Amino acid sequence: MIILEQNNRIITEVLDLKFKSALQGNKPDVVDVRFADFDGVIYHISNPNGDRTKIMLSISLKFYKDLQEHGADDLLRRTYGDYLASQPENGHNISLIYDLAALPADYAELVEKASHLKRNCFASVFEKYFEFQESGQAEGQKRAVINYRDEETLYIEAKSDRVTVIFSTIFRDPDDVVIGKVFLQEFREGRKASQTAPQVLYSVGEPPMELRDQPGARVGDNVGYITFVLFPRHTNKKTRDNTINLIHTFRDYLHYHIKCSKVYMHSRMRAKTNDFLKVLNRARPEVRAEKKTFSGRAFIQS
Repeated sequence: MIILEQNNRIITEVLDLKFKSALQGNKPDVVDVRFADFDGVIYHISNPNGDRTKIMLSISLKFYKDLQEHGADDLLRRTYGDYLASQPENGHNISLIYDLAALPADYAELVEKASHLKRNCFASVFEKYFEFQESGQAEGQKRAVINYRDEETLYIEAKSDRVTVIFSTIFRDPDDVVIGKVFLQEFREGRKASQTAPQVLYSVGEPPMELRDQPGARVGDNVGYITFVLFPRHTNKKTRDNTINLIHTFRDYLHYHIKCSKVYMHSRMRAKTNDFLKVLNRARPEVRAEKKTFSGRAFIQS
C-alpha cells in the first residue's frame, strides 16, 4: 500500500526553484501559482503587492476556524516565527512571506516547513489532546469536532489512558462500502502481526458508541466511521510527530486506495474480457466459399 506524502510536492518544487535562483544572483521572476490539495484546501504562491523580491505562500482551509479553537495560531507562530505574515492574503487563512534577499545559504529547512503547512495546521488539535492524555488532564475535556469536509467530520477525545480519533466519511458509491470494509479488515490483521499498532474499529450506518450523544453525527447506509484508539506509545513526545503525519491524511489514504482498487479490478476485467473475445474469435466456424463446376453446378468444398 502507498503512503501518501505528508508535504505538498508543488510547494517544494516551486520554492526550491525560486530560492536556488535567488541565491545564484538571478533576477527574480513573477510568481503566480494557484493549486489545490485534498480536503478542499487551496494554495497560492505569489509576489505580495507585486514585489518580486518576496514570495508569499498562502493557504485557505474551510475548517480553519475549527482548528483555531485548538491553538492552531500559536503552533504556527511557534513553527514559522517571523515568516508568518501578520495579515494573511485576502481570501486565505494563513500566509508565509519569504524575502529572497535575506535567505540563508541552507534553505532546505525553510522549504521543508513550508511544504508541511497544511500538516502543521492540523497538528494543533492532535497535540492538544495528546497533552491532555499525557498530563492527566483528560477528564472533563470537551471533544474536538473538526468539520474537515462537507458532511464529513473528525472527532478527537482524550481519556486517562488513550486518545480516540474518529473519522466520519461518506461513500458516494455503494461499491466503496464493500471495498472499504475489506480494506480496513487489513488493519485488524496488521494489529495481529504487530502489537504496537493502534486498535482500529469500523462501522457503517450507525455512529460508534462514543458518538451516540454527539449532535450532528450522521446516520445512513453510505456513512462510515473509522475509530483509532491511540495509546501512550503512540502519543508520547518521541512518537507523536509520526502519529500526526500518518493519521491526519487517513481519510485521503482510505479513499485513494479504494479508487486504486476499483481501477485495478476494472483493468483486470477488461483484460479478461479481451482474452474471452480472442477465444470466441478462434472458435467461430469458418465460412467456406461456394464453388461451381464447369457445367455451372454449385457446391461447397468439404
